[in-house]
This record gives sequence, structure tokens and C-alpha cells, in this order.
Amino acid sequence: MPRPPGHGPGFEIRRQKIIDIGAELFARHGYEATSVSDLGQAVGLARGALYYYIQSKENLLVEIQSRVMRPLLVRARQIAELDAHPLLRLRLLSEALLEIIFHRLDHIWVYEHDYRSLSGEHLETLLGQRTDFEQMITDLLTEAVELGTFRELDTRLATLQFLNMHNHTYQWLRPDGRWDADFLSREYCTTLFRGFAAPGRRLPDVEKQAAEFKRDRPDQPLDPEKEWEAVLVGD
Repeated sequence: MPRPPGHGPGFEIRRQKIIDIGAELFARHGYEATSVSDLGQAVGLARGALYYYIQSKENLLVEIQSRVMRPLLVRARQIAELDAHPLLRLRLLSEALLEIIFHRLDHIWVYEHDYRSLSGEHLETLLGQRTDFEQMITDLLTEAVELGTFRELDTRLATLQFLNMHNHTYQWLRPDGRWDADFLSREYCTTLFRGFAAPGRRLPDVEKQAAEFKRDRPDQPLDPEKEWEAVLVGD
């Protein structure tokens, strides 16, 4: 969201902090059960001052959803356009999605549970973004089938398998726990790729390729925090 005319740099810093606090409250209590008064109390602002930063409660929900989808789509499109084997791109996309989950755990909870509280164009936009992301996964799976790397698949079902394995991670994840996004992505993709593999087909060494990519392409980080910073600068 572009900075409104007349707002200094401190405005955006404060607004982003309010979005973070809003995500925490919605994740803990639910969107519908959290009032504007609750939000104002949590951030130390009266209703009018709070609206100065967020315009409305629903707009705050839109911003929280955007904290998930905007950097994820930026990164996913970069990955999808790489001149690389579809399994490598699926592996990189997997890790990018998990990095979002690790870095934005409250936002992901709200993203998964409260998106139906959006209305009109806001809901339509979010559903369109979800569809775009799912289609990128489906397209990569289709490429792997066409190459003969994967057996014949119902790619819609395979897409749901990919998403379900990743998207439910937020329910049990401990960001300071024993597993990081790279480890989980490696384990998830190993399970999926072996299950999807064509009989007798030797799979490429995706982990070696992923390590080489991250070593050779430091200009394309998987960290969504860096992607989000880039989006803000772009605004």
C-alpha cells in the first residue's frame, strides 16, 4: 500500500507495527472476536488515531493477508521463471513457502482462518492470488510429468497434496525448535517426489542443485523478510 501524501517515514514504521500487533490479536482471539477497541488498546491509540493508520478493521485484515501473499507471489514468480528442472523449482518454491510460515506465523494463522471475513473485491483479490499460486505448482508438476520424471498424475490432486503437506505446518511449528525451513522443505519434497516418481526413473539430485542455486544466486534470497522490504521500497 503506497504511503499517503504528507506522511513521513515514521508513519510506515508505525503502520507496520500495528499490522503485526493486529495479526497477533487475530491469531489469538479470531478476527470476529477482536474489536477495534481491543486493537486500539493493544497499540495505544484511540479509535480515530488507529483509523489514521489502518482505515478500517477489514483493511487491517487485507494488510495481514498481503503480508503473506505479496512476498510469496513475488518469490514464486521468480522461481517459476527460472531456466531449471521443474523439481528444483518445486523444491525452491517449497522452501520459500515454509520461510513465509516461519517468519509470519501469526499472519499465516489469520490467513488460513479468517480470510472468509473479507468481502467483495478484497475476497476476490485474495482468492485470485491463491489460485495464481496453486497454478504455479500445478504447472511445475505438469512439466515434471511431461519430462517423464513423474508418473502420470492427477495434477490437481498432486497440487493439493503439496499444499496440504506445507500449509498445515503452522499448526504445530515452533520457530525456535529443532527444524528450520530448509530441513522441512527437504523432507517434504523427498517424500512427495519419491511418491510421484515414474517407475524406474532416477530422480535428479535436487538437494545438490538447491544448495548450488542458493550459493550461486545470493541476489535471489528465499527469506520473505527481504522480499517484503523490496515490496515496500517498490511502493
